[in-house]
Amino acid sequence: MSNTNHTYVAIMAGGVGSRFWPGSREARPKQFLDILGTGKSLLRLTFERFLPLCPASNIFIVTNAAYRALVKEQLPELSDNQILGEPSRNNTAPCIAYTAFKLAALDPKACMVVAPSDHIVLKEDLFRAKIEQALDFATRQETLVTLGIQPVRPDTGYGYIQCGEEPEPGVFKVDRFLEKPDLDTARSFVASGQHLWNAGIFVWQVQTVLKAFRNLSPDIFSIFEKGLSLYNTAGEQPFIDEHYPTTPNISVDFAIMEKAANVYSLPADIGWSDLGTWASLHAECPKDPQGNVLQGNRILALDTQNCLIRVPKDKLVVLKDLDDYIVVDEGDVLLVYPKSKEQQIKQLTNLVKERFGEEYL
Repeated sequence: MSNTNHTYVAIMAGGVGSRFWPGSREARPKQFLDILGTGKSLLRLTFERFLPLCPASNIFIVTNAAYRALVKEQLPELSDNQILGEPSRNNTAPCIAYTAFKLAALDPKACMVVAPSDHIVLKEDLFRAKIEQALDFATRQETLVTLGIQPVRPDTGYGYIQCGEEPEPGVFKVDRFLEKPDLDTARSFVASGQHLWNAGIFVWQVQTVLKAFRNLSPDIFSIFEKGLSLYNTAGEQPFIDEHYPTTPNISVDFAIMEKAANVYSLPADIGWSDLGTWASLHAECPKDPQGNVLQGNRILALDTQNCLIRVPKDKLVVLKDLDDYIVVDEGDVLLVYPKSKEQQIKQLTNLVKERFGEEYL
């Protein structure tokens, strides 16, 4: 069992979620939305998922500076020092390095869990048990641990982790990280039994990850090291505002994980989805007998099947003869789009911007 006093959680909540347009907007991205229709935002659900692991005072949110007020509104338990405001979007490596420096200044013995704010986990008890096991392993050994998801289908939308030897039960050495594959490759990965989905959930001691940045990504390390005396003081934000935008735009996978020799993975069957698109939301939500996900109180779906329909609660919506469509009504924007072509939605926002400006983004 890990020592919860030294366990900290960093929840990454800075993205825009453009594949969830028009629900997810620049001013209010998907992590701040009640996407699942539960009455709670994805960020709130993620925060509550970690409360049994450590006190609320040990949970930090890394977000874009523009979303500070939104975070505060949804997580009133947090102090201002627990909300890290990034002045620019530079991918996950700088945001994780920044958080590690800040936590090391608070508690040199800190062990850190890094998780995205917009994923869903259906088996929460199993998830926490895996995190506990990862914390225990990372505390005893100088290792970088990632939670790997046992694949349930040959998905081409995820990166994969190839596992090697098993030094202790349920913990595997990572041989390599693999980019998103084509369908045949994905099928071979799943058939091999050696490959896991890369969920972007990490566990390590802050000193271990800082050493990895120093050795493998010294450009990032040296920028944040300049602020050593400023973390958790009034000087932190001005320092970050000036220096953070100069960090390279790079993922933590490319910056350190793919280069490090001490990376391990714990396979986890936790009912996980990264909820990346409207179709993945449709896949995860309860459906009516026709396979429709209906989010709204007055929906009449006639001869309609396999659709995701998300409309204002007080609006009467009548649909007929739709099959495999996404229908999202946000008041000022109505999207009706084939579910099979939903990967185009991200590009669609560029077209909208071209024709109508930024008002609808």
